[in-house]
Amino acid sequence: MKTVTALFDDYSDASVAVNALEARGFPSEDISIISNYTDRSQNESNAAQGAGTGAGIGAAIGGVGGLLAGLGLMAIPGVGPVVAAGWLAATATGVAAGAVAGGAAGGLIGALTDAGISEEHAHVYAEGVRRGGTLVTARVDESRYMEAQEVLRASHLVDPAARRASYEKEGWSRFDERLDPYSSAEIEQERLRYRR
Repeated sequence: MKTVTALFDDYSDASVAVNALEARGFPSEDISIISNYTDRSQNESNAAQGAGTGAGIGAAIGGVGGLLAGLGLMAIPGVGPVVAAGWLAATATGVAAGAVAGGAAGGLIGALTDAGISEEHAHVYAEGVRRGGTLVTARVDESRYMEAQEVLRASHLVDPAARRASYEKEGWSRFDERLDPYSSAEIEQERLRYRR
């Protein structure tokens, strides 16, 4: 198995990518989505809290079925509240717990690098989610790797090298889970910078 990963500035693009992967026969249990939840409206936030289930959260942010119906609310250090579903979310939670006990690099960075993502890209992806983005990751058979990449590319993904360069111009060097999560206003400002 190989891992394909893409960062999206807009949840809607990530949702399209997840649905497209599922439509092409990639199993939901091999796909993950992690989306920043800081900038959701108060009504959506209350709906998600009141629902108490992944399906309610998925409906609150527009998920209609498959993996997206199983979204759940969790927190990632340095990122803040996220809605997430799939194996990467479970791994990030487990790795974070292990990191506290074992002192190893953990959380989202650890989960991504354990899945075969380069540490350089893992830091960009984690920072992208911190700044309001959505991460989609899929474990795929090596024979379908290029097909999965093409599906993700069709949905306006972020070029991690270009985004790293943009972040580095601001003095950023790597994701730091000790930093405060971005506020709704900061996330909107980030989105305006990259809006197509």
